[in-house]
Amino acid sequence: MNIAELFLLAAIWGASFLFMRVGTPEFGPVPLIALRVGIAALVLLPVLRSAAARSHLRSKAWPLLIVGVTNSALPFSLFAYSTLYLNAGFDAILNATVPLWTGVIAFVWLKAPMSRPQVIGMLVGMVGVMALVWDKIGVGASSVWLAIGAVLLATLSYGFAINYSKTRLAGVPPFVVACGSQLAATLVLLPLAVWYWPAAPVSATAWYSVLALGVVCTGVAYAIFYRLLEHAGSAYAASVTLLIPIFGVIWGAVFLKEEVTATMLVGCLIVLLGTALATGKLNLGGYLTGKVAK
Repeated sequence: MNIAELFLLAAIWGASFLFMRVGTPEFGPVPLIALRVGIAALVLLPVLRSAAARSHLRSKAWPLLIVGVTNSALPFSLFAYSTLYLNAGFDAILNATVPLWTGVIAFVWLKAPMSRPQVIGMLVGMVGVMALVWDKIGVGASSVWLAIGAVLLATLSYGFAINYSKTRLAGVPPFVVACGSQLAATLVLLPLAVWYWPAAPVSATAWYSVLALGVVCTGVAYAIFYRLLEHAGSAYAASVTLLIPIFGVIWGAVFLKEEVTATMLVGCLIVLLGTALATGKLNLGGYLTGKVAK
């Protein structure tokens, strides 16, 4: 069941780069993301009907605020900004650095051991990411490199949020975490969204994109993500980002006519191998069973 949810989540989040690339030029990064998290909060709001859910929300208000900022408001806005200069497939590729940050932060901050398969899987996955990026990176304008930096900062923020959620929100129902974090992100972004709201009319296509982002790519996706986090652990949940590049490249090629090269296809296969190793779905033998302790 976990592996099916992992692939479904990767397909949904892979599509989010497509929708951001369509919607950001008209809305602007912050208004687009404020709408995205606001719609997601509305979709998830029914989970607060029970007194137990509201009690969790009140007792964990501060951790939910931190997660709302570091796992939604900040990284979503940075990714939306990056789509003004980078294509959807490239953004999805850079997103695959999240497991690296997650593992490093857990190792340094939480003193968490990493199994040898996890280490090898993450390294193999990153090799695949580099193979994908190698075909894309060239000498670009400063705005392109600022966009790349924004994505890397966003993935660092994700890595922190994943570990923080596991330690500070353990035992909180996944749907409450998803709803509470999106409510918090909405409150943080709302004043900025009003300030930066676009002066020109927004097309129906951009509105459809933001609806898809809010309902499917955030509301539904985060419910799946927090369920994985609770039942399969932070390393497993974070490994979804090794699959996202594959779907990001596919959706970009199909709907935005982005180029797909042989190097990109090879990179995708390497990423899949890394994901299989990191999540324990591929066992290469007993020599991969050691631990790397802090």
